[in-house]
Amino acid sequence: WLFSILTRLIEVISPEKTEPPVSPEGMQTELDEEMENDICKVWDMSMDEDVALFLQEFNAPDIFMGVFAKSKCPRLTEICVGILGNMACFQDICMSISKDENLGQVLLQRLCDSDSPTLLETSRLLLTCLSQPEVANVWVERIRENPSVYDCVCFIMSSSTNVELLVKVGEVVDKLFDLDEELMLNWIKNSTCQSVGPSVDDSPEELPDFKIVPCILEAAKQVRSDNPEGLDVYMHILQLLTTVDEGIQAIVQAPDGGKETWSLLYDLVCHELCQPDDPPIIVQEQKTVLASILSVLSAMFASQTEQEYTKMRKSNVKLPFSSYFMLDMPLIGSLIRILQYMEGCGKRSVENSKESEQQETGRADLNEEDFHLKILKDICCELLSNMLQELTKENMLEGLHQGHLNEQTCSCAFQNLLPLYSTSVESFLEVLREADHTLADSLEKRFPSLKV
Repeated sequence: WLFSILTRLIEVISPEKTEPPVSPEGMQTELDEEMENDICKVWDMSMDEDVALFLQEFNAPDIFMGVFAKSKCPRLTEICVGILGNMACFQDICMSISKDENLGQVLLQRLCDSDSPTLLETSRLLLTCLSQPEVANVWVERIRENPSVYDCVCFIMSSSTNVELLVKVGEVVDKLFDLDEELMLNWIKNSTCQSVGPSVDDSPEELPDFKIVPCILEAAKQVRSDNPEGLDVYMHILQLLTTVDEGIQAIVQAPDGGKETWSLLYDLVCHELCQPDDPPIIVQEQKTVLASILSVLSAMFASQTEQEYTKMRKSNVKLPFSSYFMLDMPLIGSLIRILQYMEGCGKRSVENSKESEQQETGRADLNEEDFHLKILKDICCELLSNMLQELTKENMLEGLHQGHLNEQTCSCAFQNLLPLYSTSVESFLEVLREADHTLADSLEKRFPSLKV
């Protein structure tokens, strides 16, 4: 039965010359119901390794390559890519598919398809291959040598409203950047003039001059409300960009000076994640996305601060901090709230640890959670210390008036920042004394080391 389906598939893409053409192009654009049902059964069955091996033995990948080259039917293309994606889940088959240079190039060309379901299955297949250590480098190199991949991926991120597709494409980009810094640098620097992208006919369509950061932001905005995991993916992509200086510059030297990036991340931290009406345990659920967001904010803040100090040194005049929007008290309040919530989680972790002393697996999971929380705490403290050091008396009065600064919140901040960030705390306390002498004295009494 399976062999007969493959035979019929060959007949679909290579009709007999004596038969009249099914469409003006000489190829059918729709599958008949029986054929679609049968090929979908093969799609489902291909998740079984024995079936996948059988398909490989009968050269199914070559047949599918013929489909990609000749078929005008988007549904047929989608199903064939989907079957290949299932087959690639098995290591030996994945290696065989990956080493086929022609097939590899044809599959990358599918990223320029105009059909969203086909794009989704292509992205899933690429992610499967990139997740196999034995062949990941083959695909990274292939993608690096194929500039159209950058254009097509940016086109999808900047224009698609299909959340499932955006998440999967984001996972592909995240994996690529994680695997290869050189490729990430190439994409950061990439600035094409005439890019070939998706088109509904045989003529290529010129794409705009894509920049990676705006495309990532556009995709993040699309997925933020519908898919928390997708938002996590795109925030991690931004974080990976900040691991190289070129990436930070791409963010902060955008035409808007990085304000769009800052505005999105600020809105997530201050109005969506880890809110006052959330239970403290929420920080466990959101720890990875928070760590990514705060890491990007910290890199941006440090970069902007450095630029301001450079201007000041050149002019020998104390200039106002032009990125004043970054010294927003609600953000400082949110950072302190995250630290407060983590303290609550820390206490629960200790209690849970005592309860599960006899459970090895439980302890291992707990240690991993503690590790991720520690990363979040370190990033949060670094950003908070940098921001506290830049506060003016006016900022301080605003924070006191809005309730973001009081004895409880300042004590939490000091507790987490000392002794590592003592310089920032002392600088903050000095300005606080001008705004609220009583609160400053009270905090000094609670933290005697500051007097020294």
